[in-house]
Amino acid sequence: MTPADRSWYPERAGLIVGPLPPAVAAAESAGSPPGLIAGLLPPAVAVAESTGIPSSAAPGLFPAEAEAVRTAGPRRRAEFAAGRSCARAALAALGVAAGPILPGPAGQPLWPAGVTGSITHCAGYQACAVARTTDVAAIGIDAEPDAALPAGLIETVATGPERAWISRHAADRPSADRPSAARHAAAPPTAPPPLTGPHGVSWDRLLFSAKEAACKLWYPLTGQWPDLPDVAVGLATTGTFTACLPGPGPASGDRPVTRMTGRWLARDGLILTAIVWAPR
Repeated sequence: MTPADRSWYPERAGLIVGPLPPAVAAAESAGSPPGLIAGLLPPAVAVAESTGIPSSAAPGLFPAEAEAVRTAGPRRRAEFAAGRSCARAALAALGVAAGPILPGPAGQPLWPAGVTGSITHCAGYQACAVARTTDVAAIGIDAEPDAALPAGLIETVATGPERAWISRHAADRPSADRPSAARHAAAPPTAPPPLTGPHGVSWDRLLFSAKEAACKLWYPLTGQWPDLPDVAVGLATTGTFTACLPGPGPASGDRPVTRMTGRWLARDGLILTAIVWAPR
């Protein structure tokens, strides 16, 4: 997709909106964030997370940020504000003073000089990860509800081998992990059966999330948004994934790098993916 097609980039709403995932609901009741995505990232990365449904009042924005979303709908403004609130908290952990974080030409956050980062949003959960560019060149994070993709979407984002892998692992899962009849009854009639693996994760949604995280990392490095089918992702049940991206990438020594490794977590109704590029 072109940057114009990706204007939702910084805090795209989750594809399925429904009850808050249990981890998010519990954290909201306790008045504290769940602290999930930080465990997927190296120590040099500062992370801030928040839970709950963002307020449509969109408080705490700098005037330039408020102007950037002036014509957006209430939901988009609320998502934008929640993401910026997380971003300011993460930047503060790096010792970076608060300032406007405006959207770039593809909607990506424009970070202060010497900083790189990524923002994500899904129903009831927002997070930001930032680092100094002396430690990390680029970051991609993504959060999704742990639920099957809407019908027909997997065919537009996954390659044939990726779909085969998902189907094989869904078919091989233990019967105890199969969704209950009550869960199916509660799902919309058009929703496909959730593809869950041995740990209960929806593999199709995890694949989508890994590709999203990889694209968020790739754009700051190359100025290019890959189409999702062009990002080849290999999932591992051990909590890691590989992402092979198209075209020339950053150099490591005298060779361009197009294959990177990320990490994933599925817990209490959320899927989280994270990938960093930190050449040494």
